[in-house]
Amino acid sequence: MYCPATVAAVAAFQATRGLRSDGVCDEHTWTALVEASWKLGDRSLYLTAPNLRGDDVAELQDRLARLGFDCGRVDGIFGPRTARALEDFQSNCGLFADAVCGQDTVRALVRVGSQSGTGPGVAVVRERERLRHGWGSIAESRVVLGQFGGLSAITRSLARDLRLLGATVMPLDEPDAVAQAIAANHFAADAYLGFEGSADPVVTVHYYKVPSFESVGGRTLAEAIADALQPLATALGVDARVVGMRLPVLRETRMPAVLVVLGSVREVVDQSAMVTAAVQQALELWTSRAG
Repeated sequence: MYCPATVAAVAAFQATRGLRSDGVCDEHTWTALVEASWKLGDRSLYLTAPNLRGDDVAELQDRLARLGFDCGRVDGIFGPRTARALEDFQSNCGLFADAVCGQDTVRALVRVGSQSGTGPGVAVVRERERLRHGWGSIAESRVVLGQFGGLSAITRSLARDLRLLGATVMPLDEPDAVAQAIAANHFAADAYLGFEGSADPVVTVHYYKVPSFESVGGRTLAEAIADALQPLATALGVDARVVGMRLPVLRETRMPAVLVVLGSVREVVDQSAMVTAAVQQALELWTSRAG
């Protein structure tokens, strides 16, 4: 029986996984439950289509990253970059370099990892370094703007204004978050900005974060947007918040990405000019900042 105790348990699990904690076991929650069942060493990990996913993949990526083997962000998805990093690790350890993480490779990871420090992985260091030097300028940027229901007026206006500044922009109205992420990856975007409406008066900016990894570029972009949108939040009687989460559109994208949740939709759309100007200002600051 899906009783109140089950709802509470599902909501608690969702909170630990960086998903929306509503107690509803939807497709994303069920997938997260399956992925959480895997531990490193439970199965062989290798490149497949579709890619293997799970907490065992995330642990593999985290261990490789801390040893300096660049598998990109820790997202629990065994893609080509993770396969290359794994093969490089195996080659450096004198193992058969087949990009298959079996028991011998797991033992080597544990043995070598026990001799390393606990600092951030190579992907975090790389993103911090790029942030320190700045992303360049808005005119040199490729930006994807997505929206999920009722906020197309904002994305259209923002796309127009960014193009006037010289940016290359691709707006998306695709309702599926993963489809938007795939399109952004194919576009080779420098940044993804998603907008989502809410029935409640909120101004919350999400970026990708899991216990073992956070997108530094995503967090700094989220902070810049939240600061710029504080006047809107004040008008709605709330504070602009920045929250790291593992939402699908943030997990699947390969560039710094944020999801801006705004509500109520009607009131926000009425102030779309102010929202557009604020987000544009934040994006310009983020692309040019250094230090």
